[in-house]
Amino acid sequence: MEEKIVRTGCGVILINDLGQILLGKRNDDPTLADSEMHEEGTWSLPGGNIEYGESFYEAGMREVKEETNLNVKDLEIICVQTDLNEYAHYMSVGMKSTNFNGELKIMEPDEIVMWKWFDLNNLPENLFSASKKTIDCFIKKKFYLD
Repeated sequence: MEEKIVRTGCGVILINDLGQILLGKRNDDPTLADSEMHEEGTWSLPGGNIEYGESFYEAGMREVKEETNLNVKDLEIICVQTDLNEYAHYMSVGMKSTNFNGELKIMEPDEIVMWKWFDLNNLPENLFSASKKTIDCFIKKKFYLD
């Protein structure tokens, strides 16, 4: 029997000059989407696992760079959350930044098939559950939502 463990993750809200946020469309194929939460085909913030020895900020900046090619200059922690389903259990930190540069690219094409900017009042319905919590905290200005 596989032992269940709690992991740590992060999600980053990037806000452009138009007030839009960046979301990536996860691959529909579960063998390529590479998420322990198994939410293939959903829209997700850039982010992922926090590696041993990393601060929240280091993890957020690294994940954004690895996934989008964008360089984040500074991050602000906006929330913490528990993300849990039948596949995985995460303690996650949500961050935001308006200070980033670089050319947006699909860096992991097997996992994220496209990046797109969305208005906060016109988000896709099929959001990755952890990303939805982070966005809800941002919109409601709450540090934690049950």
